[in-house]
Amino acid sequence: MNVITEELEKPAVAIDAEWERHPHEVHHARRSGKKMLLLDVRHEVEWELANIEGSMLIPLPAIPERLKELEPWRTEQVVVFCRSGVRSLQAAALLRKAGFNTVHSLAGGIELWAELVDPSIRWW
Repeated sequence: MNVITEELEKPAVAIDAEWERHPHEVHHARRSGKKMLLLDVRHEVEWELANIEGSMLIPLPAIPERLKELEPWRTEQVVVFCRSGVRSLQAAALLRKAGFNTVHSLAGGIELWAELVDPSIRWW
């Protein structure tokens, strides 16, 4: 496992660089205009409570039947997220197995995103 530790104002966050992207990295890439899909794999009820602006919702169990919707992103950057990063790692593995080349999980999920990037997201 290749682990990078990000220096933050808060305690360091360990990132598996092969599978994950740090919230700051994703935020800066989006702000710079990099083409990227943020894919939320939480349940719809979680999405309704809070979501990341501009993200797409496909709950983890529905991904196999909805792969066609993701086809335009097959060769583009896809960052998958959930509440804390567990389901999104499963989704990233599923998408990689389906041939999506540049898929990563958002480290820490929407919880860490809310803490580090957008504190206006509150749902817990």
